[in-house]
Amino acid sequence: MRKFAYISCLLLVLAIAFSISLCAMDISAKGAVLIEAQSKDVIIGKNENTTLPMASTTKIMTALVVLDSIDTSTVVKIEPCMTNIEGSSIYLHEGEELTVSELLYALMLESANDAAVALAYTVSGGIEAFADLMNEKASSLGLENTHFTNPHGLDDKDHYTTPYELGIIAACAMENPIFREIVSTYKKTIPLNGGEGTRVLINHNRLLRSYNGAIGIKTGFTKRCGRCLVSCAERDGVTLICVTLNAPNDWQDHTKMLDCGFTEYVNLELASPQDYTIKMNAINGDKCSFLATNLDGLNVTLKKDNINISAIFEADRLICAPIKKGDIIGKIVFYNNGDKIGSLDITSKEQINDIKYKKSIFERLFG
Repeated sequence: MRKFAYISCLLLVLAIAFSISLCAMDISAKGAVLIEAQSKDVIIGKNENTTLPMASTTKIMTALVVLDSIDTSTVVKIEPCMTNIEGSSIYLHEGEELTVSELLYALMLESANDAAVALAYTVSGGIEAFADLMNEKASSLGLENTHFTNPHGLDDKDHYTTPYELGIIAACAMENPIFREIVSTYKKTIPLNGGEGTRVLINHNRLLRSYNGAIGIKTGFTKRCGRCLVSCAERDGVTLICVTLNAPNDWQDHTKMLDCGFTEYVNLELASPQDYTIKMNAINGDKCSFLATNLDGLNVTLKKDNINISAIFEADRLICAPIKKGDIIGKIVFYNNGDKIGSLDITSKEQINDIKYKKSIFERLFG
């Protein structure tokens, strides 16, 4: 397809100027980052590309790999290798049965290391094999400074990430609706040893209760790693991911950083469904023109003090029949300060049949 014109009725110009000072603040974390979830742009960073241990925030990747690999309704029979794991636990009993979904809630709410091991064995048959899957997933996300050796985050010198790359993992995980539902849950009950009782799982992420818009994600702690926290919050269509590693005042760090991000970013609706209706010419059809429109809408999140949006309609110069209703005949491409930020397909609202001529085009022109 070739760009052929700016169409005046499609030229959208938004000029929003805000005088916003940079969020200068003290961050207690050794490494920290705040990113906008859609663009992955860094809003605030402190040693965001420095490799550090991550403790139980590891379990974000554990859950992501599990959700990629197995149905959550799968029943797991607990084996001896899945019990008596060091650190936080829900005290799994040999022989009891839980679903993958129930183990994921234990993993993310109670940070259960035994649930992590049970899930790893269920998916891949062992810790090392599961760590290989975690590293493959990290590689597929383009992460170069992240390496996993286990699914729970207990100390290992070869188990590390960076604040920024952990933020990328978190943003990817939050795109999964099952993961998103789990980490936004405050309390969940699951069975205890085949009906002996009930386990009550409480989410360790207190931001869910104390911060407006918080929807996840995961806490972590070991003596070597210090306090680790990954959070996600959403307001007015803006979604932010915050990561702190080795942060003595992690709750305060996250509150300050998230507040800063929400003052600097805005979510804009560039188009609603059928906002753009365009009259197109048809060649060799039973109609000489037809209408086309966008079936989808488009929202983007941008920095408030850097918005200058334009839109260009792109299509072939000659649209030849036959054309079916719903056929894509072009697209609207949106730019902010010259950088592409999204596009929408433009589809035909009508059907155009082609005309069957008995004579060739040369016979019709010169006969």
